[in-house]
Amino acid sequence: MPVYKIQHITKYTYDKAVKESVNQIRLFPYNCPEQEVLHHEWNITNYPELHIFNDYWNNRVAVFNIVEPHTELTIESKLMVRTTASNENFLGYYGTRVELENEMSDNLSLLELTSLDLIDSQEEINDIVRLIYAPHKSIAEKVQHCSEYIFSNFQYIKGITDIESTVDEILEHKSGVCQDFAHVMLQLLHTMKIPSRYVSGYVCPSEVGIRGEGATHAWVEAWIPGTGWAGIDPTNNLWVTNKHVKLAVGRNFGDCSPVKGTFKGPVKQSLSVFVSIGYEDGHVFEDLNKVNLHLEPPPPTEEEIAAQEASQQQ
Repeated sequence: MPVYKIQHITKYTYDKAVKESVNQIRLFPYNCPEQEVLHHEWNITNYPELHIFNDYWNNRVAVFNIVEPHTELTIESKLMVRTTASNENFLGYYGTRVELENEMSDNLSLLELTSLDLIDSQEEINDIVRLIYAPHKSIAEKVQHCSEYIFSNFQYIKGITDIESTVDEILEHKSGVCQDFAHVMLQLLHTMKIPSRYVSGYVCPSEVGIRGEGATHAWVEAWIPGTGWAGIDPTNNLWVTNKHVKLAVGRNFGDCSPVKGTFKGPVKQSLSVFVSIGYEDGHVFEDLNKVNLHLEPPPPTEEEIAAQEASQQQ
């Protein structure tokens, strides 16, 4: 049962002081039997009081605000967690479509997680489903086929997409990162009416070649009849094991966003995310990512409006 030390630092910097910053964070380990929290502490700018609750998807969420003006917001999570999941895959669980439909028939939460997103490229998704779908295969095998298709036909390229990229854009690029592959896989599984959900967390591999280490990772959980939720990582084409640490679940990235918030002030901002994963053997993996923020321009100030009106009158 491996133990990981994970440090996650989200840092916003502003070119002018902002105030009344209200933020929501989902960086708590998900409450499930496969992981045990040994230690967790927070270091946040100005040490605000955290109001903690569980959301609709049973994610632990903290909300805080910083009223006073500030030019920087740093949110640091220091976590020690033991993972207890097995390293087996789920292909031996021969849950059938009939069994799945029986389990879904009186479970509204499962039915909700089969809803399709409306996208322009749905016909392309349908073509992929027709290519990989095999009626005689078990539900777990169908899930595996989706993962294999994405792993084989999409390139892992950082920077070509961002947190707002749509499934249409990802299909056009045939490339992206873990978040993108999770969204494509969800669209495939929902097209096949297999309940599935987005998962955010960390991947902490001991072997070389696993993609997504050193940043917040994303994968998918599918409902396997007779078994329940089973995680699969299309970025690496593997079933989730004790090398994955789960933070949050939901319909998509929006339900699992590690940090989101708002503030008052017409400023430009930048964002960086630092993740460090420490292993029991003393090995530490560190990575710093600067995130592109596509923001609407701030509303004009009263002075700017007055200057514009004066210019128009001349």
